[in-house]
Amino acid sequence: MEPKKVLVLCTGNSCRSQMAEAYLRIYAGKVAEIFSAGIESHGLNAYAVQIMKEDKIDISNQSSNKVDEYQNIDFDYIITVCDHAEIHCPVFPSKAIKIHQNFKDPAKAKGSEIEILAEFLKVRNQIKDFCKEFVLMNLADEDGR
Repeated sequence: MEPKKVLVLCTGNSCRSQMAEAYLRIYAGKVAEIFSAGIESHGLNAYAVQIMKEDKIDISNQSSNKVDEYQNIDFDYIITVCDHAEIHCPVFPSKAIKIHQNFKDPAKAKGSEIEILAEFLKVRNQIKDFCKEFVLMNLADEDGR
């Protein structure tokens, strides 16, 4: 069976979509090819890299991509992880099932280093739970694999 193609879309492809890409790759394994992109490309957020490292996941080598780079891929799922991306998501001529789950943008967190990291941790954990659930509901076979 050919792997499903999943695109995670956000505004800048720097935090939320990057975290989701990493978790989906881990949870989906070989049953899916995971991509992430932004309406714009803001580069990787250093706090996102740091908070993922705390969960023993290195996203520092992932790239920040613009959605136009993937116009020729026939996705099975397009997941928008912020309201802005859902509203501005380009039309993909495909059979893709669109799923929207808004996560608060941790890059907009204010306060001390500890407060900012706490916001990144909170959002990371929400994304992690969402990704587990997504894989279970959409990509796992009858045996739950």
